[in-house]
Formats: sequence, C-alpha cells, structure tokens
Amino acid sequence: MTKYEWRKAEKGLYLPKNKPMKLDVPAMNYITITGKGDPNEGAFSERVGALYAAAYTIRMLPKKGVTPDGYFEYTVYPLEGEWTTSQRDNGPLDKSLFEYRIMIRQPDFVTAALFEELKPRFAEKIPAELLAELRFETIEEGPSVQMLHKGPYDTEPASFEQMEDFCLENDWVRLSKDHKEIYLSDPRKTAPEKMKTVLRFKIKS
Repeated sequence: MTKYEWRKAEKGLYLPKNKPMKLDVPAMNYITITGKGDPNEGAFSERVGALYAAAYTIRMLPKKGVTPDGYFEYTVYPLEGEWTTSQRDNGPLDKSLFEYRIMIRQPDFVTAALFEELKPRFAEKIPAELLAELRFETIEEGPSVQMLHKGPYDTEPASFEQMEDFCLENDWVRLSKDHKEIYLSDPRKTAPEKMKTVLRFKIKS
C-alpha cells in the first residue's frame, strides 16, 4: 500500500499559494498541548518535543508489534499552533504574553481510546509533567482565510494585512486576532528568509 502523504493528498489545507484564499476547515483529530510565554524559551520547545514524541510513537507502532485497527502507512503531519495574546496596547509585541495551543494532527484511525491506551508507551519518552498536559481533541475551524507566508516569523504582519484586505474586499469579518500557524519549515535547519508558514484565521462570511 502506498504511504499516505499529506503534502500530496491535502494541498488545499497545507500547501496554499502565497496569496489569500478562503476555505472551510473540517473537524480533525489532534494531539494538543497548551502553554504561555515566548516561543523562543525552553518551555515551548519542550512541548513541541512532547508532541513529536507522541506522534512518532503512534507512527512506529507496527515496528513495535502493534497494529491498531485501520492503521495505514503515513507521513507525520506538521506542527500547528493557535496563538493569542493578553497584550491590549499597540506597543511593541511582548512575546512573554503569548498564549498558545500547539498540536499535531492524527490520522482517522487514532481515537481517544487509542490515545489513552498508548499513554504508557508515551511515558517512555515524555516526562510525566508534560504527558499529563497532552490532550486528544477534535477541532473544527470552519470558514477561514489562509495564505502561505514566506520569510521569518517577525514579518508575518505583512501577510496578515493582505489577508485582512482580502476579507474587506469580500465583506467577510475576521472573528478575532487569534490565528493559526502551520509550520512547513524547520527553523533549526532553514534560513529565516526561506521559511514557509501557513497563516490562517477564522471568519464570518
């Protein structure tokens, strides 16, 4: 059986062009973890590590002699993050006030029951305090606008401005300043100017 590749099968969700587009994001299953503070600090990278440890434990189950019902070969989905801030002034962005829910989408065969069943396996790779924070959630974003942002994270406001202009042109309303990011590049291995990040926010159309 051919390995399922999200980059090929779900381009509309994960590989948009670098111009705004509207889409309806369906309900999907994720492993999530929440946090607060500057994403450049260690607490954020620890949470990212916990998510990937769980995701790859599931991906590699057949090699450990366990094949869940409905299992198929697949590429692990990219890291995603929902971001908000408690900052209320228009001054320089204070990253210490960021609040986030980061996540990795799971194939349909991964259920809440399977997630609970696998926690002892996760515990072999994830510290107890982080494992306690992991959640299995079904999230439906619904009507949204998204685009591909090319470049460093700090230049994202220019892309958001394009997305908001696109909404104005079509009489859509951005529901809040909260937004989602999907990370297509590894910042440890990619030059800032070559980074690719999907930006998305919810709308009322």
